[in-house]
Amino acid sequence: MSKKQDENKLLSFLNAKGAYQPRKIGNNRGFTFLANLTGRPQVWKIDESGEVSAFHELKDRVLQVYHSPSGEHTILASDFEGNEKQQFYLTSDKGNTIEELVLSPEHFHQFGGWSPDESKITYASNRRNPGYFDIFTLDIETKEEVTVFESETNCTPLIWTADGKGIIFSYAVSNIDNQLHILNLESGKTTPIGNVNVPARYHSVQITKDNMSGYVVTDEGRDTLAIAKFDLEKPNLLEFIYKSEQWDIEEVKISVDEQYLAFSLNEGGSSQLGIYSLEKNAVTNIKGVPVGVYQSLQWINDRELLVGVTSSTLPGDIWKVDIIDDESERLTHIGESPEVGHLWMEPEVCHFSSFDGLEVPYFLYGKKRTNQPVMIYVHGGPESQIRNEYNPVIQYLAALGYTIAAPNVRGSMGYGRKYVQLDDIRKRMDAVADLNYLVKDLVSTHQTDRDRVGIMGRSYGGFMVLAAITHYPKVWAAAVDIVGISHFRTFLENTGPWRRRLREQEYGSLEHDSDFFEEIAPLNHTEKIQVPLLIFHGKNDTRVPVSEAEQLTKDLESQGKDVELIIFEDEGHQTEKLENHVLMNKKTVEFMDQWLNK
Repeated sequence: MSKKQDENKLLSFLNAKGAYQPRKIGNNRGFTFLANLTGRPQVWKIDESGEVSAFHELKDRVLQVYHSPSGEHTILASDFEGNEKQQFYLTSDKGNTIEELVLSPEHFHQFGGWSPDESKITYASNRRNPGYFDIFTLDIETKEEVTVFESETNCTPLIWTADGKGIIFSYAVSNIDNQLHILNLESGKTTPIGNVNVPARYHSVQITKDNMSGYVVTDEGRDTLAIAKFDLEKPNLLEFIYKSEQWDIEEVKISVDEQYLAFSLNEGGSSQLGIYSLEKNAVTNIKGVPVGVYQSLQWINDRELLVGVTSSTLPGDIWKVDIIDDESERLTHIGESPEVGHLWMEPEVCHFSSFDGLEVPYFLYGKKRTNQPVMIYVHGGPESQIRNEYNPVIQYLAALGYTIAAPNVRGSMGYGRKYVQLDDIRKRMDAVADLNYLVKDLVSTHQTDRDRVGIMGRSYGGFMVLAAITHYPKVWAAAVDIVGISHFRTFLENTGPWRRRLREQEYGSLEHDSDFFEEIAPLNHTEKIQVPLLIFHGKNDTRVPVSEAEQLTKDLESQGKDVELIIFEDEGHQTEKLENHVLMNKKTVEFMDQWLNK
């Protein structure tokens, strides 16, 4: 195949579009969704006849869409060249015209919902101090902005109470744990939901129309996330109504008639859709939805749901689900790709036993024969999870004849609270050791050529790559680091102050763990690196500063080692622009072909 054909094929994989984040518009059957159909994510709409059209196009990517309860008003959240500093834009005529609503380009904004009467919105911003997020309300007519709560952490409003007199907000405690509080807008007093003395995760809050009770997903006192009910008069007391001892509940939405709770369950990286009957105290599992990962559950009426679906062979589309007949209808066909869709592969779910006997799961793509080149793909987070979702890089490498192993090493989400905490602070390198044992498993179980194993990862996955090639240098043949951390001390010193305190809960603190940072830092062990290294970073990265890549490259170059750094001047922590995607993945494949196909 010629280089031009290779590039066209890569473009087809990267150009595969997906529809996601469905949002119902008021009481009609129309809805919006996000899709990158024009070069960057924008808002599209489907009317009641099923016709797709553009809602409104902004200059930069759209990150979120928030319709008011009636659908008369819509807020679009957008940032600038990947810097993640959301600003809000308002339209009150179905996207025909748009106005700047909340604009402070140097600051972050986190939307918290429309008031029940649609006169106000609430959001958090770090305008007062870079490390503190306060809560504001804004009257969309008068533009009067009021600070209703000041905090000294990352504080995010989630939902208004049904009577419009309060706001439920999340108060970050650590990298994974948070607290929920109800803010009384008149008195300024706050009341906790659940037991604040028990470390826990809380999300997906739902409030009944009578403002008497609510539902939340939490792991308070448990290993896995479950559905709990609370009384707004005594919100500190939770009653668990549905739980799985093995898997996490992902999302919950109360039906229009408040008879049902729709929820998704994360079963080893794929979702299971369930319907909990509040009257019968019983669950029905919905089978009529394609296998994959479900998100953005939205009730259309008392028996129908909108569900965003993605899988390893589907970049993303929206389904309508009838919960009574257990039938689904595909509403969008954005995720189809006649050019390369037939090449997409479903992974095999495998497990290996690590150094301490821990069973670690991984997805295996493209395994066809012995002696294939192998790529280890490490996710970021670290509290994230490789799931049954479309990944163009993995699919492209698999189509080119690579075997790809994508592990959920200890510290990953989706396997319970104990599992996600197995790599905290001074247990950090245990997760890196998992990568070494993964390669051993691939060699013994899947006949992998131990001399043809590459590794790549993004963000925290980039740190894992760098840690792997410095602490287990003889295992790898080549490595790709994308927006990775080269030293936790310099990362914490230079990352956004709003993130530092929370990340210290996971990585360790500058005050107490600097000695450990020095001990494990890839930057301090560069002399051990024996493989060529390719590095990518975004100039506007507010999470992992570009200095992490620059200092590592400078050090390796001073030793005459094989390293190349590519900085995208118009990107942040994510790589959004197609031309940058093409360059990054073309270079990655050429790089791996050079070193793994000898």
